Amino acid sequence: MRLEIRKRVLGASRRMLAYKALAVALALLVDALIFLAMGVDPVQAYSRILEAAFFSTYGLAETVVKFIPLALISYGLALAFKAQIWNIGAEGQLLMGAIAATWIGLNMKQLPPEALIVLMYLGGFIAGMAWAFIPAMLRANLRVNEVLTTFMMNLIAQKILEYLVYGPWRDPHGWGFPQTPPLPENARLPLIVGTRIHYTTLAIAAATCLFTLLLFSKTTIGYEIKVVGGNVKAAKYAGINVAKIVLLVMIMSGGLAGIAGTGEIGGIHYRLRPTFSPGYGYTGIVIAWLGGLNPLGVTIAAFLYSGLLVGGDALQVVMGLPQSTVNFFNGSILLFILTFEFLTKYEVRLKR
Repeated sequence: MRLEIRKRVLGASRRMLAYKALAVALALLVDALIFLAMGVDPVQAYSRILEAAFFSTYGLAETVVKFIPLALISYGLALAFKAQIWNIGAEGQLLMGAIAATWIGLNMKQLPPEALIVLMYLGGFIAGMAWAFIPAMLRANLRVNEVLTTFMMNLIAQKILEYLVYGPWRDPHGWGFPQTPPLPENARLPLIVGTRIHYTTLAIAAATCLFTLLLFSKTTIGYEIKVVGGNVKAAKYAGINVAKIVLLVMIMSGGLAGIAGTGEIGGIHYRLRPTFSPGYGYTGIVIAWLGGLNPLGVTIAAFLYSGLLVGGDALQVVMGLPQSTVNFFNGSILLFILTFEFLTKYEVRLKR
């Protein structure tokens, strides 16, 4: 007997909705069993998650705080993935954007706040683009696998960050902790009163969503990206410059991750630390797929997953559950959805 996998042709949209609903239901059932095994009422746990993430002022604000970097990164990754360019390096691009924004904030503090903040965003964007440009050039000109190069660039970026915060950028008044001095007040992003929502980065995320929607639906470049993603040989035959598309989607993806890094440093942490990112760059990969590589779908997926993160934190604090249980809860939902996502597009059969 052998396993045969065939791409589905008809009924994909209805099947996708049904499978996603079934995936969520099964994930919640499995998580409920885990909660019961730990002596926790599943209904109470799920109620706590919803209340903490979406039905309290503080929780909703924190959900938006986590949504901002996840959305920015996922929009960029969706752009690259549409062209079948597998940028796994958003985490490193985020780190490099944060490094650039920190340097600008600490060394150009004589500037007025408006100019300094614009420069920080611009620096983060350029740093993220530059970090993505290296694997993009290798892929476009030498056909080097971008999965390997972008992943290795993540590791290099992390080591650069660690070198800086343990070495020349270390705060001499930081009690020996690996961190930079805090950003001056004029380098800190404006917040919505009473929250940690840095609304300038949120506005950039909203503009990015609109931009990518228009890019794919109204522009020649968007059409070329989809053609390259559908069939590279056909794209070349049609006269599309594939190398240009590879470079474009990679540097745009990297630039958006760099802006996300700027937002985290300028709006949340106010200083560079080796662990300021909880892995947003890697999570963005999953969210881009959960959203179907569609900007609106990515927005919904990023918001809901941000709520899961906030709700998971509440389970730890209020119900005393360990971090491993919270990670299992979040991961199981993603695993079930991605598995059933595959089944919406492919038919699996056993043949003799």
